[in-house]
Amino acid sequence: MSGADLFVKVGSLPEDVRKQVTDLIEFLIARRPPVKEGGGPPRKKPVAGSLKGKIWIADDLDEPLDDFKEYME
Repeated sequence: MSGADLFVKVGSLPEDVRKQVTDLIEFLIARRPPVKEGGGPPRKKPVAGSLKGKIWIADDLDEPLDDFKEYME
């Protein structure tokens, strides 16, 4: 249904019903989360330090792997 069709249908309603339709539209717009460009729900901003303790780096990260010893000699 196009916007023009909707406009005609709403315009043909009695005044009290048009007020109810307007209130419903405003309610639906107010409770809908904002949509950023490109569609989809808005992304949460990352919080610094939120992954603290969940990621670790091995102490021997820079050490050569045993699998490659024969190639390094």
